[in-house]
Amino acid sequence: MTTTRSDPEILIVGASRGLGHAMAAEFLERGWNVVGTVRGTARTALHDLADAHPGRVGVETLDITEPDRIAALRERLSGRRFEILFVNAGTTNDESTLIGDVSTEDFVTVMVTNALGPMRVIERLQDLVTPAGLIGAMSSGQGSITNNTTGQREVYRGSKAALNMYLRSFAARQADTGRAFALMAPGWVRTELGGPGARLTIDESIPKLVDVLLAKRDRPGVEYLDYLGRTVPW
Repeated sequence: MTTTRSDPEILIVGASRGLGHAMAAEFLERGWNVVGTVRGTARTALHDLADAHPGRVGVETLDITEPDRIAALRERLSGRRFEILFVNAGTTNDESTLIGDVSTEDFVTVMVTNALGPMRVIERLQDLVTPAGLIGAMSSGQGSITNNTTGQREVYRGSKAALNMYLRSFAARQADTGRAFALMAPGWVRTELGGPGARLTIDESIPKLVDVLLAKRDRPGVEYLDYLGRTVPW
């Protein structure tokens, strides 16, 4: 991947499909170069995006549930610098399963993928981000404790609330750096995770979400925001 020094770059962890892929495409449209990660060796939509934009898209392999692979990615990217690091990770279990009935295996899978894995990535790769850059992660409106008036999807909700807490703790430890941090709620979007009945299309969510991220770079500290830039209550 060959770029010029003036090209802004973003590292998107989890860009093979859905929201992460759409973010990669949107940043490319805005003149950014992209490094995106995929989980396995199979060809993905991100590979197609790389073929369509020679020299502007790098594809890396990463499973965020495996710390050794995070460390290996850090080594491969040594010497690179990014204006934005954004972690897009999400899985769920049967949304009707109550928290008292969930299996330990399902609970661990969701929590490691949605909360622990993203924070391991951020802790390990933070020094690849420029001092004035932004570190962000894909949260969900369902991670809001204040807004939870219906229950359901309880493991998923808990995992996103945990992610919010962990990134807020991370940001607190770096309060003197002046760096910007963002937890993004993209809205209920029609993806494999969101399902066909979701209210928003990807095109209705992601361009606005990118607007919010770019504006957030000028505001140090951590914020929990939706795709329209509105503050989501913790």
